[in-house]
Amino acid sequence: MQFVDYVKIFVKAGDGGRGCVSFRREKYVPRGGPDGGDGGRGGHIIFRATDELNTLLDQRYHSEYRAKKGQHGMGKKMHGKDSEDLIVRVPVGTIIKDAYTNDMIDLDKNGMEAVIAKGGRGGLGNSHFATPVRQAPRYAQPGEEGEEKWLILELKLLADIGLIGLPNAGKSTFLSVISSAKPKIADYPFTTLRPILGVVKPEEYKSFVVADMPGLIEGAHKGVGLGFQFLRHVERTSLLLHLIDISETGGGDPVDSFEKINKELGLHSSELLKKTQAVVGTKLDIAGNREKLDRLENYCRMEKIDFFPVSAVTNNGIEKLLSYLSVTVERIKKRKHH
Repeated sequence: MQFVDYVKIFVKAGDGGRGCVSFRREKYVPRGGPDGGDGGRGGHIIFRATDELNTLLDQRYHSEYRAKKGQHGMGKKMHGKDSEDLIVRVPVGTIIKDAYTNDMIDLDKNGMEAVIAKGGRGGLGNSHFATPVRQAPRYAQPGEEGEEKWLILELKLLADIGLIGLPNAGKSTFLSVISSAKPKIADYPFTTLRPILGVVKPEEYKSFVVADMPGLIEGAHKGVGLGFQFLRHVERTSLLLHLIDISETGGGDPVDSFEKINKELGLHSSELLKKTQAVVGTKLDIAGNREKLDRLENYCRMEKIDFFPVSAVTNNGIEKLLSYLSVTVERIKKRKHH
C-alpha cells in the first residue's frame, strides 16, 4: 500500500438555505399575513480520526470536499431542512493546518472530531420582518455562505519506538525479524523510502509498535536525503532506538555515527534529544575482532546509555532487547499519564 503523509485539499461547507417570502392564502382571510419559513443550515465539514486508516491516500485522490446546501424556507412557516454534515475520515495522528492562517488542529486520538468548516446559517423568512407599520414585508434573508478553506494535512506516525540510524545500519532487517512487517531490504542506502510500522509481540510481554525511519544523513534537518520529511514522525515516539553497524565491513566509526544522528535530531528539534534513547549494535555475527563493538559499548557505558549488541541473522541478543523495549515503553507511557 502506498504511504502518503502530506496532502493539500480544498473544503467548502454548505451554504445556508434562503428564507421564504410567502403570505397566508386562506379562504375567508382577506389579507393573510406573511408566513415565509427560514432556510436550513448548510452542512459542516467535520474531520474524524480513526485508527482504521494509516495513510492520507484517500485525500491524495479526493482533494476537494463540498458539503450540501441547506434547504430553502417554504410557506406556512415551514423551515428548510438543515443539510447533513460531511464527515472526512483521516488516520489518528493527522494534523490539519489552515494553509493561510496556519491555525492547527491535532487529531491524535481515535474517534476525535473537529468542525473544520462551518455551514452557513439559513436566512430568515419574511414572517420575521412583519411590524405594525410594515405588515406585508416582501423580502427575506439569503442564506449565509459556508466557510471554505485550503488545508494542509500532515500525518505523524504514532509509534512507540522509532528506529533511527545511518543508511545501511540494518534497520529494515532488524524490523523484519522482530515483527511481521515486510520492509524492503537491500544493501544500498535509502532502502526505506517511507516509514514502515511493525507490531512487536514478545512472549510474556506487552506488544508495542516500531517504526523504521528512513536513513538519516548529515544535513537531513535541511532536507538533504530523505531525512527531513520523516524527522517529524520521530517526534511522536516514546523511545528512540539507534541502530549502529558494528561489523568489520561497516564503514565509519560507530561513536561518530551515533553523534552524527543525534546532531541531526537536535538541529530539527531540541525536544527530540530529551527522549529516552537506547543503542543497538547490529551485525554482531560479522563483528570480527570486536574492536567497533568494544568502542561503542564503552562509550555507552560512560554516557549511561542502555546498549544491546544483536544479530538479526542469528537472533543473538534479540530476546533480551525485546523484553527491555516492552518494559521501557510501558514505563514511559505510565510516566506520561501521571
